[in-house]
Amino acid sequence: MIPILTYHQIATPPASPSPFRSLSVPKAHFESQMAWLNRLGYQGLCMSELMPYLRGERTGRVVGITFDDGYQNNLTHALPVLQRFGFTSTVYAVSQRLGQSNVWDQDMGVPKSALMSEAELKAWAHAGQEVGSHTRHHVRLLQCSEDEARQEIALSKMELEDLLGQAVTQFCYPYGEFNALHARLAAQAGYVAATTTQRSRETVGERAAQAWFELSRVPIVRSTHWTQFLLKLLSRYEDRHDNAPKTRTQAAAS
Repeated sequence: MIPILTYHQIATPPASPSPFRSLSVPKAHFESQMAWLNRLGYQGLCMSELMPYLRGERTGRVVGITFDDGYQNNLTHALPVLQRFGFTSTVYAVSQRLGQSNVWDQDMGVPKSALMSEAELKAWAHAGQEVGSHTRHHVRLLQCSEDEARQEIALSKMELEDLLGQAVTQFCYPYGEFNALHARLAAQAGYVAATTTQRSRETVGERAAQAWFELSRVPIVRSTHWTQFLLKLLSRYEDRHDNAPKTRTQAAAS
């Protein structure tokens, strides 16, 4: 079983009772978690580099590292830590929100946080980290028409590729909301795989084509103690969760 870790912000959490404050992991906690991975012999990998291990083509002690939304603090706080340990990771960027903030959270009272600008996203990629897509506007795909969903999924890929001058092959569903149509649209757009907020470590080996667009992950949040972090890595702690898709709200509350 291979864990694919989910992070959002690497920053001091906002004051209680701010919504989704659990999605901000303090830098010191992130450093400690990456040190544990290194100590245990894990290699942290971006999604593209993880794919051969998921397919069973390569073997090794590996873990996927992903960041949703593309926050500026991923670059300033997470990148130096990743580089220290020789790890790679995937940040899922919102192509039409670069240089802005998490405007999709404002109606829920979540404090503003800066997203990477075009130049900062280029710096992330230049540093050897991967950029995946998180749609154009961080939309709720279940509320979009088929044509709207297709544009959000496909055009975000094209826009990021034009910006970076390299292929963007990984996708992540905003809010963790998706259905079979969205998985099919991601495949048609040319992505290789897509991650969800379903909770589990991932199995190794071949699987049905659509299953590559329903990859489960392991959430790491503000309150994840180091003992719990190890349980998530090394035991069936996450695998015991049912496989019904969970929204970002449900994942954060778990």
